[in-house]
Amino acid sequence: MYAQMVETGVKNIRTLDDMSADEQAFQARIDAGVKIEAKDWMPEAYRKTLIRQISQHAHSEIVGQLPEGNWVTRAPTLKRKSILLAKIQDEAGHGLYLYSAAETLGVSRDELLAALHSGKAKYSSIFNYPTLSWADMGAIGWLVDGSAIINQIPLCRCSYGPYSRAMIRVCKEESFHARQGYDIMMSLAKGTLEQKAMAQDALNRWWWPSLMMFGPSDAESVNSAQSTKWRIKLFSNDELRQRMVDQTVPQAEYLGLTIPDPDLKWNAETGHYEFGDIDWTEFHEVLKGNGPCNRERLRTRVKAYEDGEWFRDALVAHAEKKAQNKAAA
Repeated sequence: MYAQMVETGVKNIRTLDDMSADEQAFQARIDAGVKIEAKDWMPEAYRKTLIRQISQHAHSEIVGQLPEGNWVTRAPTLKRKSILLAKIQDEAGHGLYLYSAAETLGVSRDELLAALHSGKAKYSSIFNYPTLSWADMGAIGWLVDGSAIINQIPLCRCSYGPYSRAMIRVCKEESFHARQGYDIMMSLAKGTLEQKAMAQDALNRWWWPSLMMFGPSDAESVNSAQSTKWRIKLFSNDELRQRMVDQTVPQAEYLGLTIPDPDLKWNAETGHYEFGDIDWTEFHEVLKGNGPCNRERLRTRVKAYEDGEWFRDALVAHAEKKAQNKAAA
């Protein structure tokens, strides 16, 4: 059932005339800013939309550990190793918060993981790109986590209570991730010519995938309008992408690095940066599983899950034994 939700999504926007009395009362609560909790009545389409979005978010946090895990042993100093380890640990925690939030909607974690491991569930396309140098750890923190914060801060105010509360801690920790990434880029930019060139190379490779993270314009999405009506989504993809560009360009200038976009320019009338066209063909190819690291990421994730089966079984056996002893006493 969950896999079917992943594939179909929600395609029709409900108007008041189409709604039942329960649905109208539900929408009125959302319009009034009242949080929806797990035990509250909700339309099935709302529940499915949340499961799809929250689970994809959780999958992204878990898979997002993989590009950085390769660099723990190769970090240049002990301090950098410990910071990177802490960040990876945070991301594992984010996945757990989000899986727990999804479970409040009546779906099991086993179902969620089965959909991920079979390739039916999606995760952020950004994690299917390779990390070729230490500078990529900086670019990921600065650009990828910076984009994630812009995308996720509004979720702290979304209509579903368990999701919005989970996002408060996630966003606080993501701000640390973005700062550590920018700190890496600053160290490289202030270093030797080779180190600055490494930072520029990482920026060149991660800039456009970071802009793609927000997804295509909402007009192309079958889910955005209804998600906005339900206050699952508070801003359009294009609005959030523009915030990312406006925030990041001055940071790049401070570092002395060049944004890899010949069309980038400041528009004094709008107060925003204009930027070039995004290659959405690349984005859709990566989503289809044809990115540089799609197969590697999924294969690594499945292997880790299978290798940890004995430990999960041991935890369940211990819990069952403890429960039996308590009952016997």
